[in-house]
Amino acid sequence: MRIGVLTGGGDCPGLNAVIRAVVRKGVATYGHEFVGFRDGWRGPVEGISGPLGIEQVRGILPRGGTILGSSRTNPYKLDGGVDKIRQNLAELGVDALVAIGGEDTLGVAKRLTDEGIPVVGVPKTIDNDLGATDYTFGFDTAVTIASEAIDRLHTTAESHHRALVVEVMGRHAGWIALHSGLSGGANVILVPEKPFDIDQVVAYVERRFEDHYAPIIVVAEGALPSGGAESLRNDKKDAFGHVQLGGIGNWLANELEQRTGKESRAVVLGHVQRGGTPTAFDRVLATRFGLHAIDAVHEKDFGKMVALQGTNIVRVPIEEATAELKTVPEERYAEAEVFFG
Repeated sequence: MRIGVLTGGGDCPGLNAVIRAVVRKGVATYGHEFVGFRDGWRGPVEGISGPLGIEQVRGILPRGGTILGSSRTNPYKLDGGVDKIRQNLAELGVDALVAIGGEDTLGVAKRLTDEGIPVVGVPKTIDNDLGATDYTFGFDTAVTIASEAIDRLHTTAESHHRALVVEVMGRHAGWIALHSGLSGGANVILVPEKPFDIDQVVAYVERRFEDHYAPIIVVAEGALPSGGAESLRNDKKDAFGHVQLGGIGNWLANELEQRTGKESRAVVLGHVQRGGTPTAFDRVLATRFGLHAIDAVHEKDFGKMVALQGTNIVRVPIEEATAELKTVPEERYAEAEVFFG
């Protein structure tokens, strides 16, 4: 078989590990040939591709990002996008695709499979919000980076008697905020799933200052105050209808300073969470995903996504992963609230 591989959506530590595993097992075990499509779905739409063999994947295991490039191209928003994919796959002799991505990339993969284009999906997102899988690779790296930042901020906050607000990624799901906040010893954690009461946050912060400690507040970019709206960097939508979130950290720091009289600063970690070397956990998980994905392609088990359930890698229908976002349940958030203040 001749198999195409692409990575779509936001970049993520561990993408190269998946590519490497797919290619190495595909070539060595099954004798398949591979084509790397550039920049997500833009590659098969425009026919932008290159050879992808053992030589191309050497040394990429510890590298962040993706050697194939990525984009938020949506073929269903382009005139004749799907027909162009069919034509380019036929001209290149590509028999199937491995699509590595999050909700949007896999949403396209599901629709293409329904239209007869064979695709196997691999779940990727630092937000850990895809359904049907317990974890996605990239999440552990993002949490580790955020936790290390929080550790460093504790000392500078205490030295200057400041409140520090740490804004992390998380559009609709607060997994990064929850895990990094717990591991970093934050005094307040704010997630998109639970609108927050600014008066309660102020009370937590004041209690912390009364104990002669400086508070750390971790807030997901999609968190919002009760009765308020999401903080937007701008209202321009991408090809999948998403606007750019951002600004809740600065808004919250300003509110805290005005209400408490204590100096408050915001730190926005942003894309630092997505870059750099993946953790050992993410390298192993991404590698396992890649090995099982090429098995699914070889067996022509299309329309499936590889997933982690417990400690096992299983196959699930792609629609199970994209039907509903996996958000932080109330009981998990309640565990963290014990440490607030």
